[in-house]
Amino acid sequence: MGRQWIMVELQAHAVTHCVPRLQSVIDNRDLSGVTNAAGWQGGGGFRFYRLAPSLLEKDRFGNWVIAKQYNPAMLAEAMCKLMGFTYAPSPEPEAYWQHGHSTETDFIYVTTQSLTHDALRKLSEEVGTKRTLLVCCKAFSGREASFLNLTIKKIPQVVLTKCEWGRDDYSLRVANLPVVEDEPGETSADDAEDPPVAVGRKRGRSRKSDPTEASLFAELALDPEGA
Repeated sequence: MGRQWIMVELQAHAVTHCVPRLQSVIDNRDLSGVTNAAGWQGGGGFRFYRLAPSLLEKDRFGNWVIAKQYNPAMLAEAMCKLMGFTYAPSPEPEAYWQHGHSTETDFIYVTTQSLTHDALRKLSEEVGTKRTLLVCCKAFSGREASFLNLTIKKIPQVVLTKCEWGRDDYSLRVANLPVVEDEPGETSADDAEDPPVAVGRKRGRSRKSDPTEASLFAELALDPEGA
């Protein structure tokens, strides 16, 4: 029928009912529903994704921390996807900080350690002046501005900023919608409530946003509450 669509199922029905039905439609073995009415002769396909555990959880003090389900490799891969990097750990022991890359000279390093100023200084020296590194860590001490080739982010905070809070409208983005102009003197509620947003770039560091970051087909759950 030429349609593209998404199915979501939270229970075992995804495996016991949805997948067999879809496969039978593809194999031209399904005789129910709209198949006969549409004259469907089989074909097509689908992709099956499982939602990963929430990346963050709250500790006994109510603070957001990295979920225990994530081992170092899972965490590195999740952060690469979140930050728009290609997950590609370096096999070289001396390049332990290369967990992924966005360009040939821009890398990402993910660690659950709390990095001191001395640790960041050594890391900056290893990266060198011709490469840049995004460091995602549990916490850090020292002045980030002291290391021109490093951008340092705390994992819980950067994950939380990617989440949307207090929203009840999760409509899909639709291109080419008709534009309706406001009447003179009218101000929409969104315009009145949303503050101006400043967009900046740090130290000339440029990274194109990945259009798949917010994709509904992402295999990792980045919402700390698993929504």
